[in-house]
Amino acid sequence: MSIDPGWPVALACVALLALTVAMYAVGRLPNVGSTLVAAGRAVVQLGVAALVITAVARNLGLSVLLLCGMFAVAVVTTARRVEAVRVWPWTTVAMAAGLLPVVAIVLLTGTVPLEGIALIPVVGIILGNTMNGHTLVGRRAFAALREETGQYDAALSLGLTRAQAIDEIVHRRLPEALIPGLDQVRTAGVVTLPGAFIGVLLGGGSPAQAAAAQVLVLLGIMAAQTTTAVVAGRLISGARLLPDDLRARLRP
Repeated sequence: MSIDPGWPVALACVALLALTVAMYAVGRLPNVGSTLVAAGRAVVQLGVAALVITAVARNLGLSVLLLCGMFAVAVVTTARRVEAVRVWPWTTVAMAAGLLPVVAIVLLTGTVPLEGIALIPVVGIILGNTMNGHTLVGRRAFAALREETGQYDAALSLGLTRAQAIDEIVHRRLPEALIPGLDQVRTAGVVTLPGAFIGVLLGGGSPAQAAAAQVLVLLGIMAAQTTTAVVAGRLISGARLLPDDLRARLRP
């Protein structure tokens, strides 16, 4: 089974976008234009991605270069989303700390062959979820720090260091950022049939092969997100990974 580009797909996409816009109107949600922009970008970007992947997948060096480019875009995207663009090197550290060990494990165990056609989809899925995990950590942690400045000042008055005072607020937010990823793992095969599972089935693989591929991806996502959350939490507590307003406000 496969889904071929054509009028049926185009009609379905237009209908789905129309439903989204209609629900924005019914719910009186702001920024309905963002859905149109997002849809347009998805069409263009996935079209370009298909062409690029087709061109580079057979060459390992070009495939690695493509993944590096994807990583750079992910860093910029999450840094903007958490309003911490100026400290993007620390965002890079947090995301690399989560992604690279996972990639090393799947390669060293021979689970995924050292080939572009295999690396690009597996690393791409894990990378995207690592980016989402970092964004959730940053948004929750920075919102808490802005709302609980009184608790921060109280902690300092009790003799805690700046890192300890920040950690008192941030530490309990980290598990919240991991909930979506954990729920995805818990409900796989029961509530949802994730992308890698469906992809293998559509590609002609057996259900057992699809299940093995999806378990590998899900556990990779969980490991990468958890590691990124922990490292980001440490960098936030150390006042390295902070937006400008919090860096100025959270003086020792």
